[in-house]
Amino acid sequence: MTASRAAVGRIGVVGAGEIAHEHLASLQRLDVPALVYSPSGRAAQLAPRYGARAVDSLDELIAASDVVDICTPTNTHAEIASAAIARGRHVICEKPFARTHDQAVALAAQARVAGRRVYVAHVVRYFAAYAAARAAVHSGLVGTPTVLRMSRTGAAPEADWFHDEARSGGVLMDQMIHDFDFARWVAGDVTSVEARTERGDGPNIVTATATLHHASGAVSYATGGWLSPETPFTTSFSITGTEGRLTHSNTGGTVILHRTGSEPIELVAAAVTTADLPFDTQLAEFAAAIAGGAEPRVSAADGIAALNLALAALRSAHFGRVEPVRPD
Repeated sequence: MTASRAAVGRIGVVGAGEIAHEHLASLQRLDVPALVYSPSGRAAQLAPRYGARAVDSLDELIAASDVVDICTPTNTHAEIASAAIARGRHVICEKPFARTHDQAVALAAQARVAGRRVYVAHVVRYFAAYAAARAAVHSGLVGTPTVLRMSRTGAAPEADWFHDEARSGGVLMDQMIHDFDFARWVAGDVTSVEARTERGDGPNIVTATATLHHASGAVSYATGGWLSPETPFTTSFSITGTEGRLTHSNTGGTVILHRTGSEPIELVAAAVTTADLPFDTQLAEFAAAIAGGAEPRVSAADGIAALNLALAALRSAHFGRVEPVRPD
């Protein structure tokens, strides 16, 4: 990162929630100077923890930054990103790219016209286990993917905005979009989605399932949930192909390759995944691209595609039917 630090300049982080802490900690480790602004007024308390400087307004942050990193509630992404692009700034935007398809498409078009970069932070692509599994599939280790199964559950978020579907898109958009993006990254474009949600006993407890039908013929099954406060965060996936299967859970750490007639092979060791710093890898890759390096593994177009999957899932859960996925 040090080689591109000067070219990238200063990154201004908007927001003071949990994800802003992750981004600021990464920027500090990467030795990138950072500013912080939060509409909640918490920037002054947050910034010193990460060697950053707090500012008093979004205008001040945009004016003093080369890149604006948006870590705010989903329904605010479009307005902040548009303001940053209009002032000639590159944008890093937390997932989902925006709350609506039209907002995301408009932002991507605005950035193209302005000659600015917009990168959507789908950080799961940067976790060692997920990246290794995708590489294994694309190198042919399991043959042609046929069935993917993914789960992602944990304690329900505390902030109220997560539970206002108009603002966050709920569990399907805010949480399960990680696995929607991963499924598409591994098995290709998705043509239709069938999803459902179910409320639990608590006011913010909800579980969800989604079935994704890929153009290739593969099918992905995703399960998600915002559960009781004591629930540990757990993720897992299995990818079955015509010649083998990959399995992983964050409780075990490893990625295991299973092939008929062979002993299971550990592709990613638990020690590697424990030391994984996916937010660092993600932000370093974005910064290198902004400084003129190679394009990162996730683009604005990927962000739009993942958003389209989440929107189809929301429509399906609302109407109780299979929903087509927008192709653009």
